[in-house]
Amino acid sequence: MKKAGIIMIIGSLLLLGLFKFPLWNIMLGAPQYPEPLGMNIYIDGIKGITEFDLQNIDGLNHYIGMKTIPKPEEMWEFSVFPKVILGMVILGVIIGLLGFFEKVSYKFFLGWFLLMSVLGVLGMYDFNNWLIDYGSNLDPNAIIKVTNPDGSPMSYKPPLIGYQKLLNFDVDSWPHVGGYLMFVGMALTLVAFWLGRKLTLAKTNT
Repeated sequence: MKKAGIIMIIGSLLLLGLFKFPLWNIMLGAPQYPEPLGMNIYIDGIKGITEFDLQNIDGLNHYIGMKTIPKPEEMWEFSVFPKVILGMVILGVIIGLLGFFEKVSYKFFLGWFLLMSVLGVLGMYDFNNWLIDYGSNLDPNAIIKVTNPDGSPMSYKPPLIGYQKLLNFDVDSWPHVGGYLMFVGMALTLVAFWLGRKLTLAKTNT
């Protein structure tokens, strides 16, 4: 269980990367922009790839009636998410230490993984709802109005993940470094569970 406990601790600590690196990235490319515009989404706010990216994106969005990109104080998620991540890191390290000293079952490793998975799904669901509102709740007095063939207003919702064509823009939405560190960390806690289970069963059979 010592190895399993150490792996559990390492996996949990990798989540701290979310405080340094972006969780997600959205890029917008178009013929009039040789250098694509982009924004990195952190757990505590949104930043442009370059100095004026957010300003330029907001300028484009103004013409089609989209809201400006929210500042950290305008979304409760940016104050809650850091606390949730820090709480999960502390919980994971405690479970890993208790596992190292064989004070808890390896099943606690799986319990942490499942809890983190649920929180992750809820976070993605919340993120997708924000994208829907961001791309669909348009100002009716916008300068440019584009409609679908049925006459309904066109949605400019960026994809949750992957590529999508929006008017003349190529939009890509993918996890960034912080997101990948989180996925690796979660995978390591599964490894810790598997190793802890293997070692426990081996002891039981001897």
